[in-house]
Amino acid sequence: MRLEKEILLHVGAVHASAEPAVIKTLLGSCVAVCLWDPAVRVGGMNHFMLPQGSSTGPLDDPARFGVHAMDRLVGEMLKLGSSPSRFVVKVFGGASVLAMPASGGHIPQSNVTFVREYLAREGLRVAAISVGGTLPRQLRFFTDTGRVLVRRVVALRTQERLFVRESEQRRIPGEFGDVTLFRGGRR
Repeated sequence: MRLEKEILLHVGAVHASAEPAVIKTLLGSCVAVCLWDPAVRVGGMNHFMLPQGSSTGPLDDPARFGVHAMDRLVGEMLKLGSSPSRFVVKVFGGASVLAMPASGGHIPQSNVTFVREYLAREGLRVAAISVGGTLPRQLRFFTDTGRVLVRRVVALRTQERLFVRESEQRRIPGEFGDVTLFRGGRR
């Protein structure tokens, strides 16, 4: 039995591999795109938070934003010998997991709209898509086969709703544009 290397992808991260690997991530309103080239068995994934924006601080990673995340992912795939003409594209995420009044619920849909438009503009056909809804998704992407296992996470949704309710009761400030920033942690 072959053991694949496991990579946990966080927001703003991109990973591509020519070696067998399993890339894992957890998505709420964020979007992840999986690219696979069957001819060279190269696969990669990104995980972005917002469709557009700019990096302002020294610790900000521009890959948190869709266009940078997509460009980085395609670039990493090309470095490993892949060709966009052979890409098998799979898109996940964009769920409305939090009922945050300041966001108006449009961030998940904006992420999905962005990625659809980007892929169409680049001439990349989507082979599979699982977006929207209200439940987070846990992904496991196998880079050598292009297979993606998706699991909806009900327990996380309940925890997030409890956190939102608790935050609203404590009235935690921190609004910034379309994104509501908040402090969390254990008591």
